[in-house]
Amino acid sequence: MNIVSTLQNAVAQAVEQLYGEATDPAKVLVNPTPPDFTGDYSVVIFPFVKVAKKSPDAAAAEIGEYLAKNIPEIKGFNIVKGFLNLKISDVYWLGFLQALVQDSAYGRLPKNGKKVMVEFSSPNTNKPLHLGHIRNILLGWSCSNILEAVGYEVVKTQIINDRGVAICKSMLSWRKFGAGKTPESTGIKSDHFVGDWYVLFEQKTKAEYEIWQQSAEAKSVFESKRKPEQSEKDFFKDFKNKWFNEYSTLGAEVREMLLKWESHDPETLALWKKMNGWVYAGFDKSYNDLGVSFDKLYYESDTYVLGKDIVEDGLAKGVFFKKEDGSIWLDLTDAGLDQKVVVRADGTSLYITQDLGTARMRHHDLGCERYVYVVADEQNYHFQVLFETLKRLGEPYAAGLHHLSYGLVELPTGRMKTREGTVVDADDLIEEVIRIATEQSKDRGEAETLTEAEKQDNLRRVGMGALKFFIVKVHPKKKMIFNPEESVDLQGQTGPYIQYSYVRINKFMHLIEKESIDLSIASQYTSIQPQEKDLLVAINDYPNVVQKAAEEYDPSLVANFSYDLAKKYHRFYHDLSIYHRAETHETRAFRLTLSLAVGQVLKSSMGLLGIEMPEVM
Repeated sequence: MNIVSTLQNAVAQAVEQLYGEATDPAKVLVNPTPPDFTGDYSVVIFPFVKVAKKSPDAAAAEIGEYLAKNIPEIKGFNIVKGFLNLKISDVYWLGFLQALVQDSAYGRLPKNGKKVMVEFSSPNTNKPLHLGHIRNILLGWSCSNILEAVGYEVVKTQIINDRGVAICKSMLSWRKFGAGKTPESTGIKSDHFVGDWYVLFEQKTKAEYEIWQQSAEAKSVFESKRKPEQSEKDFFKDFKNKWFNEYSTLGAEVREMLLKWESHDPETLALWKKMNGWVYAGFDKSYNDLGVSFDKLYYESDTYVLGKDIVEDGLAKGVFFKKEDGSIWLDLTDAGLDQKVVVRADGTSLYITQDLGTARMRHHDLGCERYVYVVADEQNYHFQVLFETLKRLGEPYAAGLHHLSYGLVELPTGRMKTREGTVVDADDLIEEVIRIATEQSKDRGEAETLTEAEKQDNLRRVGMGALKFFIVKVHPKKKMIFNPEESVDLQGQTGPYIQYSYVRINKFMHLIEKESIDLSIASQYTSIQPQEKDLLVAINDYPNVVQKAAEEYDPSLVANFSYDLAKKYHRFYHDLSIYHRAETHETRAFRLTLSLAVGQVLKSSMGLLGIEMPEVM
């Protein structure tokens, strides 16, 4: 039990003893005392004023006296306008520090016997991973690590969207225009190769639409279907999807290919397997560069059939209804949603059909208590519909579903190479941050003692640490702009700033080992300074931060904790003499031990975000 939990329990006990009122310790508000006041932790007394039948300050005085008498960790207290500020004894802090440095699992909880699935990435097999995928992947990976840290067995999965109209577009484009080219023959990374054919299809479609708009058929459609206030330009802008589905030659060929695929046409399946194989090889390289992996993969091509069976089942039970054209729908208007089509009139499935099948299949396979979907906020409505549908179908896992929704991420205009003018490839971004880290390292020259391979690994750690931290430090629900140059800066709220704190501590680690410094006398230190206390309070709070991040699916809490701890350590490093000029041997031993503890916690917290620490910078 850490000191905050000890204080919460003690205050709850005091309220019950003094005023006869049972109090939930978890609801006792205990926070670090603000810098302008004396104390280590402050208790908010206002919730107990009514039961105490006293003024806030009077109740605080009684509770403070009780705590000082009964809790040995409390050295003294003072009261400021209804806040009880508690001073924690140095004996407690010295014992806490010694225990921490001997606990390699500090901040982690024992296994709780519960299982949770986290689904993330989940790309389409018609294009490479992009910047949006990076935020998705890093959120999913961080949340998985954080949930594991608080005791869950975590299954990391992705559903690969390997079928459908978008995939048929890249397949059709390569078949019509590819002339037998391959990733090997062109030297293009295999997922980028497939993505280029998807881009070409969109260009061909755009050209076809522009030509069609000049036709007599288009003029007739415009005259018969336009709204009175619509200009020709506005009409054709809104009409594009309907044109593609009803008038486009390329659109008809894509639909025909999709129907052939669902009918298991051998030639279509062979083409599909070949092009998906190219994409998977490219994905694997990108995932490896990002340092992520998955425990289990699901494929839409496997799950959509089960989804259609679930729909047929629900249709028989009256959950769904069929329209005259044969399409199957769900009416959710009573839940404040809308009517939703789940199977098209031609019998083909949609994303929600596949998601129904995937949800049931995964519960059968995994048997988790909770299922977390990491998907951008553009799909908020989709997941409201999906979860409500599964609830109405009576699925036993429906209450354990959670959508980890996140905002879009963009780059400053012109900062990076883009495709189609908007999409930033993940591989380009990874290459860019490592390039910037390499350029900045040339001015410092602190890695000269490393081999070339070690230098490259160090630069990779710094570049990837910059990328990952900059992405996850923002609350998931907020939109963000990623600036590669800013992310690698050694000043400010960046990954390299935190890594530099660890590098400083790492130098002390080498000195301790080289000079066989005796750290056991740290327990004899008798004068803890404010800068030292700030660090002790911060690292003491680490387990609480991890627990809260797990409860809220919010890695930014861990990221910002890491930054605040690094900032406190830089202040400690600059204000106090840690090694050569330390006042006494006991002082040196204590400050080195404290440095080791901070390094241990920084490495742990950054590790939860998937960030490795470099040895030098």
